[in-house]
Amino acid sequence: MNIPFLDGWRRRHGAARGVALLGTGEWDPEGLAALLSECELLRAHAQSAGVALDDSPESLEGLDQLQPRWREDPELVPWLGNDAGLYLGTVVVRTVAGAGWRVRSDGQPVVLLANGREADVVGAGREWAADGAPELSQLYAELAEI
Repeated sequence: MNIPFLDGWRRRHGAARGVALLGTGEWDPEGLAALLSECELLRAHAQSAGVALDDSPESLEGLDQLQPRWREDPELVPWLGNDAGLYLGTVVVRTVAGAGWRVRSDGQPVVLLANGREADVVGAGREWAADGAPELSQLYAELAEI
């Protein structure tokens, strides 16, 4: 839904648009991976454009080629960006040895790589949805090399 005055209010009041996982204790790695891999909005957009999201690195290239029609709707951009980041993280976790999801103390899901580096994939997904850069396939390549 496009409500122009709401966008202005959010900017003035710093209203957050993002993903946060709340709870105490440790997360079940398999359950967390399943939860974060849903990305329903992104999957629906990709499917309507003929791009199959099979959790492979090649599917990230397909996403990079999508026409960014979602940018016409400022309400849609942050949600699609969250899904794009979670999808990027899903591909990394499923294909890069030693990578896994970690939930920071602020509730932000990040990908923890084997070398201990954290990758803010959700932030990267938001940038991709808003600006088209960096490309998701490029980010994957960088994370897979580390």
